[in-house]
Amino acid sequence: MLFKRDKAHSTALVVHVAKPRGGETLQSDSRLVEIDPFALERERILPPGAAGRHGAAYKMLRTQVLRRLDKIKANSLAIVGTEPGTGKTLTAINLAIAVAADPDRSSLVVDLDLRKPSIHRRLGFEPTAGVDDYLRQERPLGDALVRLGGYERLVVLPARERCADSSELLAGLRAQELIREIRQRDKERCLIFDLPPVLKSDDALAFSRHVEAALIVVGEGRTQRQDLVRTLELLRDLPIVGTVLNGTRERVDSYY
Repeated sequence: MLFKRDKAHSTALVVHVAKPRGGETLQSDSRLVEIDPFALERERILPPGAAGRHGAAYKMLRTQVLRRLDKIKANSLAIVGTEPGTGKTLTAINLAIAVAADPDRSSLVVDLDLRKPSIHRRLGFEPTAGVDDYLRQERPLGDALVRLGGYERLVVLPARERCADSSELLAGLRAQELIREIRQRDKERCLIFDLPPVLKSDDALAFSRHVEAALIVVGEGRTQRQDLVRTLELLRDLPIVGTVLNGTRERVDSYY
C-alpha cells in the first residue's frame, strides 16, 4: 500500500489500497448478528480488530482521516465515489471497522446508497428493518441497528430495500432527524455514511448538507479526471479529507 499527497488538492490524501465510549445506549437497543468469517474474507471485509493482511492499510487510512476530522472538530463522514465500481462501500465498511479497532473510538456505518443498498449483503445478513424504514417513519431507529458478533464498538445501520424516491428521503427533514437522533445516543461516535455515486444521481448532494466532511473513492482505470474534478465542484461546500485510490497495480513493498 502506498500513501502520497495529491498535488492538485493540498487537502487530499491519496491512498493506494492493493471498551465502548458512551455507546451503551446505541448498542443496548440494537440486534446482534453472528457473521460467517469465511464469508467476510470472501468479501474482503476486515476481521475484528482490523487484523489481517489488509488491516494495516485501513488503520493508516483511519489514523489520517481521524486526524483531519479532529482538526475541523467533525465526526460525520460521507464516503462517496464518482461512479459505480470504485469500492466505496468496501472502504466505508473497513474504515468503520478500523475506527472501532481503536479502543478510544467507536463507529457507526450507515448504508445510504438507497438506490442499491449492499452493506448487509457484503456482511452476510438480512435486515428486518433498515434506515429506509426509519426515513419513511415506519420503524424506530433501534429496530434497524445491528451489532456484529466479535466487532466491539461497531454498529451497522443497513438499508433494507431499494428506494425509488431516495433523493427525496435523503433531502427531507427526517434525514436531519436521523443525524440528530444518532448523535443524541453518542455524541463522540464516528459516523460513516456510504452514499451513492455523486455523478449518477442527486442523492449524495442532497444528503451532503447533513455531514461535516467527505472522503472520495476513485478507481484506477475507471475514474476519469474530469469526473473527479466535477465531483469536487459539486461538493465544493463540503470539506474533503482525502481521496482513496482503489485497484492500483503499483507494487507496494511491506515493511513487515
